[in-house]
Amino acid sequence: MLTPERLSLNTATVSKQWNLRQCVEGCQRHGFGGIAPWRDKLQEAGVDEGARMIRDAGLTVTGLCRGGWYTAEGSLTPAVLDDNKRAVDEAVAIGAACLVMVVGGLPPGSRDLAAARGLVAEGLARTLDYARAQAMPIAIEPLHPMYAADRACVNSLSQALDLCDQLGAGIGVAVDVYHVWWDPDLAGQIARAGSDRLLAFHICDWLVPTRDLLTDRGMMGDGVIDLPAIRAMLEAGGFNGLNEVEIFSAENWWKRDADEVLAEIVARGRTSC
Repeated sequence: MLTPERLSLNTATVSKQWNLRQCVEGCQRHGFGGIAPWRDKLQEAGVDEGARMIRDAGLTVTGLCRGGWYTAEGSLTPAVLDDNKRAVDEAVAIGAACLVMVVGGLPPGSRDLAAARGLVAEGLARTLDYARAQAMPIAIEPLHPMYAADRACVNSLSQALDLCDQLGAGIGVAVDVYHVWWDPDLAGQIARAGSDRLLAFHICDWLVPTRDLLTDRGMMGDGVIDLPAIRAMLEAGGFNGLNEVEIFSAENWWKRDADEVLAEIVARGRTSC
């Protein structure tokens, strides 16, 4: 069971209904312990103003979404690298626990997955040099293999942790159940990560059937993911952060009143997590 103060609202969950101020106020009304803004919502509010309103509300910032996309232009262009520096600066400004990285898939026109992964490793190393100087942890979020071509060519905790081993201090992983629940080595890789590299934990559910592979995530308890078991794995591995709810739901939760969504999250935290 999760009480509301153990929950964090990823703003994507109500991205079609609320701006950042409304998300912050909603977290206060429903007793959430934290928030994880997406950069578009933060930039819309203004980074300094967004930081102030989150701080004044007393919310823990479990992460900033998102940096990465190293392969988007086919090489590590100044624009790509500069955007990741800005993402680090924004994460620092709001006191985020980490900057979450969606690393990018195949460059346009490419079929060379190994080369894409090499580009990602180099990009992470360059961003990490800057992030270390700002004391901002970087969290690689491995995405489900269905996204390898277009969103992230790092698709398992094992791959992500190999990169962490390669790159050294200051980098870890964001464990999103939607992307990793299927992995037969999930428990082993979470144990391998350990408390220093378990930087964020994202929860939702996998619906059967799934009508859209990007925007049909389920509310906790509506699908097939064993959320209590995975949460127990993270806690055994030393993770003691908040449980960040991130639901993309074009045909259901994005169409509902946002206060209804948060109330349901609180209820499901008590019964399904």
